[in-house]
Amino acid sequence: MVGSANLNIMIKAARKAGRALAKDFREVENLQVSVKGAGDFVSKADIGAEKIIKDELMGARPTYGWLAEEGGAQEGQDPTRRWIVDPLDGTTNFLHGLPHWAVSIALEHKGQIVAGVIYDPTKDELFFAEKGAGAWMNETRIRVSGRHRMIESIFATGLPFAGRGDLPDTLKDLGRLLPVCAGVRRWGSAALDLAYVAAGRYDGFWERRLKSWDLAAGVIIVKEAGGLVEAMNPNGDVLVDGEIVCANEPIFAGFAKIVRG
Repeated sequence: MVGSANLNIMIKAARKAGRALAKDFREVENLQVSVKGAGDFVSKADIGAEKIIKDELMGARPTYGWLAEEGGAQEGQDPTRRWIVDPLDGTTNFLHGLPHWAVSIALEHKGQIVAGVIYDPTKDELFFAEKGAGAWMNETRIRVSGRHRMIESIFATGLPFAGRGDLPDTLKDLGRLLPVCAGVRRWGSAALDLAYVAAGRYDGFWERRLKSWDLAAGVIIVKEAGGLVEAMNPNGDVLVDGEIVCANEPIFAGFAKIVRG
């Protein structure tokens, strides 16, 4: 597939940052499991990856705005376009030597996500989409799953940790969902959860309390793969609210009803 100039810039930046992170990941696997030592190392890896991405994207498109996990927001000369970046989604996995984390880059135009790239360096899987051009993994077109029955479907989510206040809601969700589906997975990277829904590996995904950079690239990839994406509040905005429910079309209504309670 031949993408737009912007998409090609995004892919180049994601791969370059991914190579640097993969090198750091080989180091982190060898670190003593000292929280401070490893944590400091990972934050350096994170910040280093963000700098690589920023240099690539802003070097190519200096007038665009910028929003990223480490570096915050900055207005661009062009107020209609901005990059939304998570240089390392799945930091806790990275810190523990678990090979499930990704680089996530999205392009927003006039409040709408128009392109997204999610790159998993450890498996060399590059998920990407542009508005109206379908969703892809490497050279292959991807589609959401074709399952029609909840009992055959598996779903992904995040589980609240370290005293976050949404644990009761999540436990209620699981209490309603687990008896009627084939399983729920918690793999620790919202970006890859969304990419996996787009690729038909998961049948749906829901989570609360996310940031726009966790979601932006994945949302367009799921939509272009034929999936339905909404905020938990049906009238809400996924990126503003930081809450999402998505699935293939046949099971979306039933799944959304369960997790919305």
